[in-house]
Amino acid sequence: MRGWNSEARRASTRLKAGGLAILMASALAGAAAASTTAAADNGLPAGATPLSAAELYALYHDKSWQWPDGAGRMDTADRRFTAWVDGEKGKSWAEGRWQITDAGNLCFTADWHVGQEVFPARTCFAHRVAGGTIYQKKEPEGQWVVFRHAPLRADDEATKLVSEDIVSGRLDEFKSAPPALKQQAKQ
Repeated sequence: MRGWNSEARRASTRLKAGGLAILMASALAGAAAASTTAAADNGLPAGATPLSAAELYALYHDKSWQWPDGAGRMDTADRRFTAWVDGEKGKSWAEGRWQITDAGNLCFTADWHVGQEVFPARTCFAHRVAGGTIYQKKEPEGQWVVFRHAPLRADDEATKLVSEDIVSGRLDEFKSAPPALKQQAKQ
């Protein structure tokens, strides 16, 4: 555990470059692409390097990410991932796990519940950093976008990441919805 703490401190120092607080980087189901700024020429700057697993952990653990029509939560315990969506296509919720790699990848593997049906899904995002700016790309065919500028901007997707658990209460509500409401979500 000692090695983890020193690695996490180094990751924290790297991500705080320029006095920025550590923020989580994620975009599920393309939501971030709608509100982030495209990286120059839809590519990465020269010298961009993958975020390490320790850096990704520092960004994601015990955070909720607010979406326009829902939220996702990355809990430290068992790397549990939960989410809910209440959009124009109805209500759905998910339970699963989040995984990180030293190659800069974050993946969500979860079962999404829509009405009485369950759909397994795996969504992955690559992360790179250059000059304190974090770039992100949905795998395999997304485009690189700026997730967090250096310095941080008010409209960066990273500002939608909060420590408060804004998922569990709604998740319980969705899971205990009467069958009629669950059936309505299918339509």
